[in-house]
Amino acid sequence: MIQGPANLAFVLQACPPARIGVAPALDKSLKFAPAQFLDDKCGSGIGFPVAFAPVFAFYGLACRQRGRRGCRKQCRQQASAVAVKAGSVDSVGIIGCSGAVGQEMLKCLENCDFPTKAVKLFAKRSAGQVVESAKFGQITIEPFSLEKVQECEIVLMAVSGGFSLEWAKQIAGGPKNTVVVDNSSAWRYNDEVPLVVPEINGEKISSASLIANPNCTTAIGAMALWPLHQKYKLKKVLMSTYQAASGAGAEGMAELENGVAEWAKTGVCPKPEFFAHQLPFNVIAHIDDFQENGYTKEEMKVTWELQKIFQLSEDVKISCTAVRVPTLRAHSESITVETEQPTPPDEARELLRGAQGVKVVDEPDKKTVPITSQRYWPIQCGGGAHSGESGLWKERP
Repeated sequence: MIQGPANLAFVLQACPPARIGVAPALDKSLKFAPAQFLDDKCGSGIGFPVAFAPVFAFYGLACRQRGRRGCRKQCRQQASAVAVKAGSVDSVGIIGCSGAVGQEMLKCLENCDFPTKAVKLFAKRSAGQVVESAKFGQITIEPFSLEKVQECEIVLMAVSGGFSLEWAKQIAGGPKNTVVVDNSSAWRYNDEVPLVVPEINGEKISSASLIANPNCTTAIGAMALWPLHQKYKLKKVLMSTYQAASGAGAEGMAELENGVAEWAKTGVCPKPEFFAHQLPFNVIAHIDDFQENGYTKEEMKVTWELQKIFQLSEDVKISCTAVRVPTLRAHSESITVETEQPTPPDEARELLRGAQGVKVVDEPDKKTVPITSQRYWPIQCGGGAHSGESGLWKERP
């Protein structure tokens, strides 16, 4: 089982249990279709849990903006994180600061001691309001304007895909060579825009003015899969995700809490507004729209994005089943992989223990669960199980 911070968890979907180990062939005609991804929420473009990934990228960008190349590993919250050795920027901007994702991004900048002298916040409906920041003091939210945003060296966009398509490239560059890190899905499948998980392919930020970060489910799973792929080479990936309500943002969490409260009073849950079905006391195997091949868009994102980040060939089969579960935060994933090379269990565990941003929780009586994983920085891996067959490995709860 893999779990991630603040609702950032990745789930590699397994096929139906009877077919474990045999990934269904994916429809080759189902190609990247960026226009499909403009109104994503989580499981999609603006996943609440994804907030920390752009901040990791920012560390390298701050270093780059000052011409600094020296970076070092720093232990934070009992896990490794990416930090800047010595560098600073004058200002980081957050567009969409009043949403659940934008608020979490500000917290990340504060908690990670990000090397910026100031933070600028931009939003439409909350413009004029003042945000109290423990690190950056009082920040007045400003209405969005190209001129104001380009006063920042780094800009994080926690907005819709449509807004990002219209403005991201206009913001990038300018008088301060502004670098944009986009949290929506608008640019993930564009060949000219790097899709970055800093611990995996952070070198791609060195010359980019526009950077995309992956979907929440992809990012966490990628963190645990990358060390295994480097050592043993992935052949098949079967993932099942157990995604928290926070994946649908603040509205999703409120719907879960209000539904439970109403059930406690009346014995009846209200009609769902943000989920396909009632979430309290239920699980929903329907996140985002269904595609022509029978998978949901959320599930296909895992395939598309792992292929791009890992630069996988089409011979590597990936199958994901994404399920919404009635927890507030911390997505979970169960991942079964088949590798080209044998994966000795003890060796694989040690490999994951040494991986950046990964914490192995392997004691049977100390298994990680979502309620203890909220706002915990590294992803947490449960003990792995080996099938006895060469190259077949499963991360299990």
